[in-house]
Amino acid sequence: MASFFQEFKNFAIKGNMIDMAVGIVIGTAFNNVISTIVKKIVMPPLSLLTDGVNLANKKYVLRPASGTSEEIAIGYGELMEVLIDFFIIAFTIFVVIKSINRFKKKAEDPKDKSVETPKDIQLLSNIKKLMEEQNALLKKK
Repeated sequence: MASFFQEFKNFAIKGNMIDMAVGIVIGTAFNNVISTIVKKIVMPPLSLLTDGVNLANKKYVLRPASGTSEEIAIGYGELMEVLIDFFIIAFTIFVVIKSINRFKKKAEDPKDKSVETPKDIQLLSNIKKLMEEQNALLKKK
């Protein structure tokens, strides 16, 4: 049991949990920003293009409201807004990850001098070069 608590302590202190918490908080804030952009910026012009139809209010009524019961409806307009939110968020994440991967590849390329290559990549590159030279010498013999 003591090793379990030690492992948890190492996990929490080393930053994994903190990094994850920061990512969740930023992700939640980003989601709120995108939702606001869709509801307040994207949907009004779309509503104008559809003769003033507010997509969020579009629904398929299964049972109309009566004196004693509430209306039962499928709100497909709200689903459309959520799907637009999703595609904007997915596209944004795709662009960010794509740019991160481009910089990562650039940083891992030992021949590219515009970005400092990490020490471990430099050492592996040197080992590879030495092994190729050694193989060339052995083939000559």
